[in-house]
Amino acid sequence: MIAPIFGLVLFTLAIVLILDLSPRRVTDDLLQIITPRQTLHERVKAIRSGKKKKGLYYKLMSMKAALEATGKQKQFALICFASLVLFAVGIFTSILINNLFLLPALSVAFALIPFIYTATTISSYEKKTKEELETTLSIITTSYIRSDDIIAAVRENIPYIKHPLKQIFLAFEGDATAVSSNVKRALYNMKDKLDDEIFREWCDTLIACQDNRALKDTLLPVVAKLTDVRIVNNELQGLLAAARNEYWVMVALVVGNIPLLYLLNKDWFHTLLFETSGKLVLGICGVVILVTALFMMKFTKPIEYKR
Repeated sequence: MIAPIFGLVLFTLAIVLILDLSPRRVTDDLLQIITPRQTLHERVKAIRSGKKKKGLYYKLMSMKAALEATGKQKQFALICFASLVLFAVGIFTSILINNLFLLPALSVAFALIPFIYTATTISSYEKKTKEELETTLSIITTSYIRSDDIIAAVRENIPYIKHPLKQIFLAFEGDATAVSSNVKRALYNMKDKLDDEIFREWCDTLIACQDNRALKDTLLPVVAKLTDVRIVNNELQGLLAAARNEYWVMVALVVGNIPLLYLLNKDWFHTLLFETSGKLVLGICGVVILVTALFMMKFTKPIEYKR
């Protein structure tokens, strides 16, 4: 069994060398395959709705944008390439243990490892960004209410703003002073530079304040929503962590039963690993664990504010 696998690996390496495949080229080809075909009417409708698009392509684009915001845009091609390599590793592993029923679960699970790791890193980065956003919007709002000038409020607080928000407000200041004197247009441009509903609502309120200065008092309640979301997430953190830990304990018990069978009943162990019915059971268990793990990660994410 080792010889065919080794030959297949060499054959794959030969294809990579002959076709001169690089991580960037592989990533571009994959994105081209999964890019949805939309008519102009569908694109306009999606933009007007303002809802987040769902699907594999849009999730990858969201991850790519997040990596670009953190200054790690070059890693996206490596992540996609690593995922493709691990997908092949999952296939080879299924063939190596002579259980093709495990091929879907192992190949997909291996392929998701780079994306799960990257999503975890991005989630930690976004958490810090939201904490910094709460402080930044608070000090700028206080200055704006006092001075009645959003450009002056941003300018005087620039030294206290940290990356990546500092670049966003520097761009706003330059847009509102050097490019054009239209503050509302500069606020519209700034609104789309951060994927956060509360930040967008804050920008919309600022835009409304340019026509009606009496609306300034509505800015503080908008900023307070960031504090409310943070408090709720902190309260739920323990409950969500307990749910995740309980799930992984159950998975460990399911997987741990396989070597335990060897001690309890060797005939059952032999049937599970070497008979077709046992291999089918392992394949079903692998798919169930994979699907439930994805749902677990989806439902135990921190909550987000929605307008």
